[in-house]
Amino acid sequence: MKKWFGIFCFLGIVAWGRTALHAQSWFDVKLWEQGLPNTNGRDGGPERQQDGIYTPEIRVFLPDSAKATGRIILACPGGGYSFIALGHEGYDWAPYFNEMGIAYAVLKYRLPFGHPEVPVSDAQEAIRVIRRHAAAWRINPYDVGIMGSSAGGHLASTVAVKAPFDCRPDFQILFYPVISMELNQTHNGSVYSFIGKEPSHEEQLRYSNERHIRRHMVPPALLLLSGDDTVVPVSNSIKYYTALSQAEVPAAMHIYPTGGHGWGYNSSFACHEQMLADLKAWLEGLDAPDGDALRVACVGNSITDGYGISLSEEHGYPAVLGRKLGNKYRVKNFGVSGHTMLQKGDCPYMKNDVYRWCKEFNPDVVVIKLGTNDSKPQNWKYKDEFMTDAQQMIDELKALPARPDIYLAYPVKAMSSAFDISDSVIVNGVIPMIRRLARKNKLKVIDLHSVFDGHPEWLISDGIHPNDKGAAVIAEEVKKAILENTGNEKK
Repeated sequence: MKKWFGIFCFLGIVAWGRTALHAQSWFDVKLWEQGLPNTNGRDGGPERQQDGIYTPEIRVFLPDSAKATGRIILACPGGGYSFIALGHEGYDWAPYFNEMGIAYAVLKYRLPFGHPEVPVSDAQEAIRVIRRHAAAWRINPYDVGIMGSSAGGHLASTVAVKAPFDCRPDFQILFYPVISMELNQTHNGSVYSFIGKEPSHEEQLRYSNERHIRRHMVPPALLLLSGDDTVVPVSNSIKYYTALSQAEVPAAMHIYPTGGHGWGYNSSFACHEQMLADLKAWLEGLDAPDGDALRVACVGNSITDGYGISLSEEHGYPAVLGRKLGNKYRVKNFGVSGHTMLQKGDCPYMKNDVYRWCKEFNPDVVVIKLGTNDSKPQNWKYKDEFMTDAQQMIDELKALPARPDIYLAYPVKAMSSAFDISDSVIVNGVIPMIRRLARKNKLKVIDLHSVFDGHPEWLISDGIHPNDKGAAVIAEEVKKAILENTGNEKK
């Protein structure tokens, strides 16, 4: 009898767990089924939340299938990296998101105890798990957001800024976040718990996320906080927003006049309803490609990057290309100003982190538009290595799991000698080499040089970089090349 009583009690507890959380159905998914990749020195045993020992897992709340949009948000509750506020900053949000048709998952991460890689790896793995289960959970793998509150906001922004592309989120929502790890400019307790009691200045800067924003690499952000927060200085959010804005990363910030710190989903927060309305409006403004969209990587220099174009995330050629191709394609800008194909050039593209991220992106289509900066005298003296270096890039991209279709674009015509760029070298040196590479590798060529010839009105005043009209012309030429190639119908 006692045995059956115990079983009934256990089943009752489980039933309560599946109904008490606002009648939301949920299920737990453990992370690291094959074993933990690292340790904080206290994990590996049974969970003891009162001692800060958490088993890494996600609790998943799926919306009604009739409402499901394919979007999901992974929440990282706060707690100063010394506990996890799973209620008001975690589970309590589920009905709000599910009602909008958004799937929702709450991360129970291992606390760092001075080992910052531990919670970061848990958050990254949670996103990988979500994307691996995309089909079963009816999730769009390109519409995965991360949300964080307080120290959880630091964890979320760390993943948004630094994670590999297979686990980098598509958008970020941060509530009264810790952003900086610089002592006396943030919540010091979070610093000590995250990187240790005596962190070096170098360590503090390494994990201060406002210092690591890269153009085109960081997802859109929404920050929500109160101006009277005395726990985490408001300057954390302001510095992060400023860094995002300077890098032209789409971002919005709402600072409410009152509320202090840590309100989460609590209805007692004076601006609760306004905050929910602001969050909903921002989410409704986000767009996402289809879940089976072809990934397009735009590799290049400042012309791809969008130098000289105001709001290049909207008007640069990769952004325009994305709109032209529509939701069946996911276009990503991997342009970096001043870079060369030549590995002995003054700024070699293949030695930049962006090239590594491009490969992590695992594109189905790659458009390579390099060669303009190679024409500079200090770079072209290594011209005999151009073909070898370009072939290395082609070979590395061809070897990616997606086996991408690769397009080689001729440089845009240079209508001045600004920055020591030589159109004569481009015409007589760079373009013939690109032509031979295309013939050897049976690749499609996009002739941007001829298209721009006679159209100085498509360039900004330096005579080198396209303006927004020129960017639209490039986007149209690239779009035509991609759509004309029926070999891209891979999916």
